[in-house]
Amino acid sequence: MKWTDITAIAEALYDKYPHMDPTTIRFTDLHHWVVTLDGFTDDPKRSGEKILEAIQQAWIDEAQ
Repeated sequence: MKWTDITAIAEALYDKYPHMDPTTIRFTDLHHWVVTLDGFTDDPKRSGEKILEAIQQAWIDEAQ
């Protein structure tokens, strides 16, 4: 997975953290969780606030 795989990342986070409320997470935690996902191979430094916001929103959508 790369940072641009927003939906795949959100689905993986939902599967790994099913009881987590994605509306309450900090971006520092979200960043850490993404880069430690199985199959994530992108450069951890390539993310930014916009990407993390998109991942968070996709995770919220997945959780609903």
